[in-house]
Amino acid sequence: MLDKLFDHAQIEPRIVEKSKSPVAQTVKSNVKSDTFTITLPPPNITGSLHLGHAFTSVIQDILLRFKRQHGYATLGQPGIDHAGIATQIIVANQLRDRGINWQRIGRSNFIEQVWAWKEQSGGTILYQLVRLGMSIDLDRVRFTMDDEASDAVLYAFTQLYKDGLIYRAKRIVNWDPILKTAVSDLEVSNKTENGKMWYIRYPMGQNDFITIATTRPETLFGDQALAVHPDDERYKHLIGTNVRIPLTDRVIPIIADECSDPQKGSGIFKVTPAHDFTDFDVGTRHNLPLMVIMDECGCLNDEVPAEFRHLPVSVARDRVVNALNEKGLLEKTEDIVHSVPHNDRSGAVIEPMVTNQWFLETKKLADMAIKAVEDGHIKFVPEHWMNTYFEWLRNIQPWCLSRQIWWGHQIPVWYADNGKMFCARTEEEAIRQAAKYFDVDVTQVPKLTRDPDVLDTWFSSALWPFVTLGWPNSTDELNKYYPTDVLVTGFDIIFFWVSRMIMFGLYFTKKVPFKVVYINPLVRDEKGQKMSKSKGNVIDPLHLMNKYGTDALRFTLATLAIPGRDIRLGESLVESGRNFITKVWNAAKFLELKGGTFGECIDISASSALGASNEQGGKVSDIVTLPLNQWIIQKLFDFKKQSKSYLDEYRIDLFAQSIYKFLKDTFCDVYIESVKTCDDEESKKTMAAVFAEFLKVAHPIMPFITEFLWNELGGGASSSMLLLQSWADVPDVEATQESTLVEYYVSVAEEIRSIRGIIGVKDKLALFAKSNANDEFLLNNAHWLKVLARLSSVEIMHNLPAEGIRFVVQGQEFCLKYGDTISAEVFEKKVQALQGDIQRLTLKIGNEQYKQAKPENWDADVELKKQKEWELAKLQAYTCP
Repeated sequence: MLDKLFDHAQIEPRIVEKSKSPVAQTVKSNVKSDTFTITLPPPNITGSLHLGHAFTSVIQDILLRFKRQHGYATLGQPGIDHAGIATQIIVANQLRDRGINWQRIGRSNFIEQVWAWKEQSGGTILYQLVRLGMSIDLDRVRFTMDDEASDAVLYAFTQLYKDGLIYRAKRIVNWDPILKTAVSDLEVSNKTENGKMWYIRYPMGQNDFITIATTRPETLFGDQALAVHPDDERYKHLIGTNVRIPLTDRVIPIIADECSDPQKGSGIFKVTPAHDFTDFDVGTRHNLPLMVIMDECGCLNDEVPAEFRHLPVSVARDRVVNALNEKGLLEKTEDIVHSVPHNDRSGAVIEPMVTNQWFLETKKLADMAIKAVEDGHIKFVPEHWMNTYFEWLRNIQPWCLSRQIWWGHQIPVWYADNGKMFCARTEEEAIRQAAKYFDVDVTQVPKLTRDPDVLDTWFSSALWPFVTLGWPNSTDELNKYYPTDVLVTGFDIIFFWVSRMIMFGLYFTKKVPFKVVYINPLVRDEKGQKMSKSKGNVIDPLHLMNKYGTDALRFTLATLAIPGRDIRLGESLVESGRNFITKVWNAAKFLELKGGTFGECIDISASSALGASNEQGGKVSDIVTLPLNQWIIQKLFDFKKQSKSYLDEYRIDLFAQSIYKFLKDTFCDVYIESVKTCDDEESKKTMAAVFAEFLKVAHPIMPFITEFLWNELGGGASSSMLLLQSWADVPDVEATQESTLVEYYVSVAEEIRSIRGIIGVKDKLALFAKSNANDEFLLNNAHWLKVLARLSSVEIMHNLPAEGIRFVVQGQEFCLKYGDTISAEVFEKKVQALQGDIQRLTLKIGNEQYKQAKPENWDADVELKKQKEWELAKLQAYTCP
């Protein structure tokens, strides 16, 4: 017997354990069948489950379970990312806490420490994902630095190098002076800070100046030009002349470049190509020198005047400003608020700086990736994210591949003393290349030194969809499961990960790596604010799972998965999700109370059960006779068809809503309420059959309670787990006249409920129906209509009573009466009250100050006004003589 409440804490671990073997078997099966593959975005080895992970994972698992239930050989490929910089910081800090300087122990010893930490603490998030209900095979977990992945990375790098796409050059990058490495744009966040704008005079001749505004006065030592717009009449005469850099004797030219905005500031700006991304492009166009004025620690170097050398930027800035002021070269200073780039991991202020790095020329790869999407080989959901993808790829720059850290894939390039480079997958191969180059025996090759840099973490991640299936080898799994089907990810890494996987997939495999890119929304708090530790509004999904159950969290996230819209999540929504899980549990308890089991129910899961295999198709009346039973089976079929359609279109939110509406509104509030007092065998078996099918459909969203109930109510007695049960085989049946009439009178009951809610009547009412062709059906089924609409009586009349509320449903007139409770006076008072409420709310939400001060309350009042307007429209459609 089922317990009073669903105990998720006891049941969930049992279902997780029970599901392991069937999940693994669907991947390993040699049976020829359609495949469905999702390569799971590999979480960082340093990570733990947060709502972003949870949301993405729930979407993935719903799709995997749906396909698995319908016979697909499904693969949800799990893995972990080595997270180069993040992991190095964690391990370095742990060593520091033990009194060990990570740099002094040397590279090999440090990497040993990282591997030891990985074995002990890494990968915790994978087990948290399994607890979330992810139906993945943990025996298949891959790591971006396991042996197979490392070999693939070496293969990819050397191939791109041989093809002339990877090269070493001096270009501008985001430089972290604390970590002493280049970092990707994704690791850079702009923080709003109070700052200064300094207006500096650049001397022209004896007594003339040009004033330039800057927030970084210390970089003036690296200036190579001043730039004006070629059409700016104010400065045309200056183009080609020179100015002197303040505090130095160096002279630079004034050049014309369309990058200069005549409407911004003075319309003239300083060009520092080695320390500003825009200036770097300007310098490239005009062939300006690159003068790097900082070292790897972010201190000014020997290129600047002696008094400013070796000073950190913040100190140097103050000294430069003071020196400018003393020499009369500082015109004015303004307080401003501006964005300053930081590295979130180290806290360092990012310094744009030209350094010698490894780059990948991406233009050719980007063109292929653009064409693949333009030609429809890859679809974006929602479609508008395709524009973001195109925008980034059409403006793509060379990809900086190298990082100046130790943890990661070390770049496979070796150098001879004369600077000659040898790119090879192994040192032995590099030595053979050197022997050929120097024309000596391999034993006589001069010592080679390997490049100390490692590859950007995104390089190995870009290979993920096919590396995890055995590439560059031609494996059975690669041939079976690649290309993959769907990628579920966030919009913020469309460029950093999605586009690069597409580029590498097309380049190395000649195939797109996936067919659909599902971009999930950003999860915000219930007030619409982005979650952050500093705001104290971060919601821990593990806390929600412990308190309300995993199914409740999964269902809540699914209902919020509206494409193209950020979602607002508060704990109260998960509590509501838990309430729905309880509704499912209570429906099962009622079925158990009635003696219904899945082993003895009507077979309505296949077309043959309804005779739909013949040319004419079947009818629900072929297996059930009572109108309510015909109706609920017809509603079930409609529900299943609609649910499959929603999932095929990736409308997870509508799928979740359909589950809610069918279980609560159709099955519980109408069907169960109507047959509560029925003890006939047909109704009991119908109820069991419909609930069994509901569990199948709902399983992808709420796997724990559905799997448990399937087993407890007999579904698992003679068949496999619910995890593998199909439900998409919906018979093509014709609705019976009886089921159509039930649907009609259910809508009558709903109309009566609306009237009750608006008028505020709780007592039983008398219903009078105007006579029509359905009189006999109504009289025979009045018993359940009275239950649904809370009616004292149902009468059929040729002429309706003069008093009461009259309403019309599909052309038939009805009248509701209850003494003086429903009268013209009561009706009119309610109309006037609603009109007053609407007028008051209109004035309230029209107050802009109120909207700005209390946006949540304002939103609620907008919705309340809509509700009142709906109620008024309903009342005005009725008549009350």
